Amino acid sequence: MNKFSKLAQYGIFLAFALICLVLALSTPKFFTVSNLLIIGNQVSINALLAFGVTFVIITGGIDLSLGSMVAVTGVAAASFAHPDTYPLIVPLLVGLGAGSAMGAFNGLVITQSKVPPFIVTLGTMTIGRGLALILSKGRPVSNLSDEFNFIGGGNIAGIPFPIVILLIAFAVCSVVLNKTILGRYMYAVGGNEPAARASGIRVSRVKMWVYTICGLLSALGGILLTSRITTGQPNAGAGFELDAIAAAIIGGTSTSGGTGTMTGTLIGALLIGVISNSLDLLNVTSYYQQVVMGVIIIGAVVLDGVGKKD
Repeated sequence: MNKFSKLAQYGIFLAFALICLVLALSTPKFFTVSNLLIIGNQVSINALLAFGVTFVIITGGIDLSLGSMVAVTGVAAASFAHPDTYPLIVPLLVGLGAGSAMGAFNGLVITQSKVPPFIVTLGTMTIGRGLALILSKGRPVSNLSDEFNFIGGGNIAGIPFPIVILLIAFAVCSVVLNKTILGRYMYAVGGNEPAARASGIRVSRVKMWVYTICGLLSALGGILLTSRITTGQPNAGAGFELDAIAAAIIGGTSTSGGTGTMTGTLIGALLIGVISNSLDLLNVTSYYQQVVMGVIIIGAVVLDGVGKKD
């Protein structure tokens, strides 16, 4: 491993620590408990989506339909979350089921048609947005139960519930990626798909699982968002896929597949949240956030490419 590879691997952690140090010195509000909880709460949805797309990118794919899945699953769950109608488990299963089904559809089309994932998920992004509008009849789905709203707005012992969900999802995704046969197969498929197929790995099945899991995590993010804003918005989630992909890439997930970690993705999501939060604390217009994130993404991809040339 050359110096560029090491920089690409560990640079995100150094950058995150350095930015936090600078912000701590610049504004005393940054390292307060309340502000740290705000950051964690803000990044929870993006991190969930980023975990899902990390699986996809590791296998050499991409998913542009994340934002639309957030909208569809949010509207679907909200439709069954009105007070005194169904138990809480019903809207949760409906939302998670819808996301898993959309993810499985992506995987099925990609593996059976051999159409590039970029094209397939671009199509399902449009389909998903249309389905969200159809299900909601173009209007927000409101009047949700208190139990459902607790998911995105409640707290346990002072810790926002979305942070609890985020930590559980991070632990589960890390185990799947690092401690299971499926995780090893993901790296193998992304690293060298022909070799993986020749070694007996059922590549199509691995990709089906990966896109289904990505849909499931997108659905969880959609339920969190719907619960947080207390309405199912058919236009919710627009652009969320870009932030999720950015978090994964910034965290060291290689765009060419075969490389990536959940820890890196979590740090990438936190870095995006910290930058956004710091701009607010420093009274800097949020327009600069997009510029900063673009520069960071390009830098991460350049380091990844340079590190592989040796």
